[in-house]
Amino acid sequence: MSIGIIGSGALGSNLARALAKKAISATISNSRGRESLASLVQELGPSIKAGTVEEAAGADIVVAAVRWTDVEKVFSRLPAWNGRIVVDATNPVEFLDPNSADAKDPSNPLAAYGIKAVDLGDKHSSEIFSQFVPGARVVKAFNHNDAAALSNPDVAGGRHVLFYSGDDAAAKAEVRKLIDDTGFFPVDLGPLDVGGRLATLPFGALAAHNFIQI
Repeated sequence: MSIGIIGSGALGSNLARALAKKAISATISNSRGRESLASLVQELGPSIKAGTVEEAAGADIVVAAVRWTDVEKVFSRLPAWNGRIVVDATNPVEFLDPNSADAKDPSNPLAAYGIKAVDLGDKHSSEIFSQFVPGARVVKAFNHNDAAALSNPDVAGGRHVLFYSGDDAAAKAEVRKLIDDTGFFPVDLGPLDVGGRLATLPFGALAAHNFIQI
């Protein structure tokens, strides 16, 4: 299975580091072009290469590691998915300008962290995300904890737990294998309507909890 990562911020780059540690090949991309990724791929070694967004999107498993505010712009422009797996690693939050009024809003409990939640009504984020990747088999994963945790699966004599959820059993099995191959402990939260809500930052009941399998 080929792997593509769209987005090279904290999430995308740390996921690439996790893959590189296990010599798992992947193509990482961003909106600025492959030249901007030269230092990262040099750091990570031969298993990780830089590509265009379109090249990364052509992989068998594609990880969406972009900010929520960029999801529609990035993914609505890409070709048909034709049953390939897209891992929704996004969270419905907006990053705030530290000098803006929003960053000092006392009614926002997340202002101190530099973010605010995006109001999705009664929908969960993967339900909306799926609209931008018609024909894809969507699995939610890699999103529920601090992105820095992805750089080191082993901790305190055990393994970091990574949750995943989805509606396609075969797609989930492939993502489970990927999580396990990178050294994490995969835990299935069921369908997207259940797991997507439980593990989505900032307010999912299982989000931001650092579980460890001993």
